Amino acid sequence: MAEPKFLVVRLGSLGDIVHAFPAVAALRETFPNCKIVWLTHPRWRELVSSAGLTTEIWEVETRSFASVREIRQKIQEESFSAAIDYQGLWKSASLPFLSRVSRRIGFSSGSVREFGVPLLYTDQVHTRSVHVVDMNGELSMYAGATKPTACFSMTVSPEARATVRGMLNSNSIEDYIVLSPGGGWISKCWPAERFGALASRLRSELGVRCVINYGPGEENLAEQVDTASGDAGPVSYSGTFGELMALLRGARCVIAGDTGPMHLADALGAKVVAIFGPTDPERNGPYLGRLTGRTIVLRVEDVEPTYKREDATHPSLLRISVEQVLEAARKLEAQ
Repeated sequence: MAEPKFLVVRLGSLGDIVHAFPAVAALRETFPNCKIVWLTHPRWRELVSSAGLTTEIWEVETRSFASVREIRQKIQEESFSAAIDYQGLWKSASLPFLSRVSRRIGFSSGSVREFGVPLLYTDQVHTRSVHVVDMNGELSMYAGATKPTACFSMTVSPEARATVRGMLNSNSIEDYIVLSPGGGWISKCWPAERFGALASRLRSELGVRCVINYGPGEENLAEQVDTASGDAGPVSYSGTFGELMALLRGARCVIAGDTGPMHLADALGAKVVAIFGPTDPERNGPYLGRLTGRTIVLRVEDVEPTYKREDATHPSLLRISVEQVLEAARKLEAQ
């Protein structure tokens, strides 16, 4: 029997792609010689490549008609056994549909954000899992995987490690803790002032300096953390995905909210303190670290989960103190 040929659709973003890795790893483990093509946005190519799960990576810019037309033609020429849409949006579901892939697997209406998307699938999977990783795994099982998820490892290039080590050396940093204060939207971000106060206490009480990781458009956020840290001397850094992976993997600990770098750190095997507010860690929290005890999730009790994007910090996050985060970091340090 011929090996199947899968089109994996997960266009973005950082944390969501990381959450798809275990499910795609299950496909690779079940069908070690099959062809797996991952369709993603050009921005995420390096990230997808780092997991080593795919035969090929195809890029598409969904806002470009020419790019969509080109990728449709490539998909049609490949004759895939099945397309698996781990994203569940119109833009992700429409690509296999318009390209006439005969079998299109995706979530049922109860698991997608955009109304009507499942109409584009031939196979709608009614997932029962709570965590996104396990939900993705149910799609893989439906496609023929023998188990929902499997282990994977991420490769960090020597060039990226050298760049990060050069940055650290130039700032006289040996050991460090990464602070990642961003988070997509303000309502799920712990305040920058508290990250700054945390950096100060980490320096004075644990004797460790911090590296503030920030992404595009978060320069002001990094500056606020730096200012609030007093004379703690944190270093702000923004680099490629390879460099971010090198930075996270080498950290003594990573402290972040519900954001892509936190999930990436978890996948890389780093110790993580995850600060959660309105979003539900049972659904979106760090997945791998909870199995080994190298992750601590901080969230106050009795918070009603919401994914509504607000322009003010969610009140539940204000109930998580600097002392609580520091104590969590101490606990991980002691392991």
